[in-house]
Amino acid sequence: GDLAAILTNLNEHDVLFIDEIHRLNRQVEEILYPAMEDYALDIMIGKGPSARSIRLDLPHFTLIGATTRAGLLTSPLRDRFGLIQRLDLYKPADIALILTRYAGLLGVGIDADGLEVLSTRCRGTPRVAIRLLRRMRDYAQIIGDNVINREICDIGLKALDIDEIGLDGNDRLIMRIIAEMYDGGPVGLDTLAASTGEDAVTIEDIYEPYLMQIGFIAKTPRGRILTRGGYEHLGLPYSLRDNPRRVSDAQITLNELLDGQGDL
Repeated sequence: GDLAAILTNLNEHDVLFIDEIHRLNRQVEEILYPAMEDYALDIMIGKGPSARSIRLDLPHFTLIGATTRAGLLTSPLRDRFGLIQRLDLYKPADIALILTRYAGLLGVGIDADGLEVLSTRCRGTPRVAIRLLRRMRDYAQIIGDNVINREICDIGLKALDIDEIGLDGNDRLIMRIIAEMYDGGPVGLDTLAASTGEDAVTIEDIYEPYLMQIGFIAKTPRGRILTRGGYEHLGLPYSLRDNPRRVSDAQITLNELLDGQGDL
């Protein structure tokens, strides 16, 4: 009902954006099918044998769906999109432009050094960059003459427990538990969640993707392992040779990659 109301209130050439589109249930998806194909909305009136369908014409509009889990989209919905694109993380230069504009909206100054620090510690994500900018604004107003510079960022980010590449305490906790409690892995998601006290979905959707993108953890057929880069970031000695499980698991992963079947 809510989606039908939104569709019927669209104007010509409007854009309808649905975030996390993979969460739509099947019934809602079926409402979208005729809207995407024929710019029409089918509505059932009545119940039982007397029920009938009425088709309402919709204005021409553009539907944009966003998701970080494209594999969860049903094939009928995915195939109806005319264009499918993958978006990469923002580069620091692009983040700096966003931060400059948003700093103006917040009424706070930010110099080149402050932009460099925040744009390299935000995981390439604008919403994270803006969140950090807001917190640095608070520090700048109190101790920085309303200007965000490198010194303000260093003080504020240290208080937030965010390191030089944007990892927070939870990221490092996940890596340290894999390294110290499970000898670098492999360790299953549910086991890791129980050990960290975090929900498994939270680890898989929030923390794990970025740690994998920067090469600090890897997925193998038997679970997650901490890579050499992860060990080095924690300041721990890399212990692959000391852990037969990791040697065996790393060999499995290597063989899959050579066969073109690896999925890290």
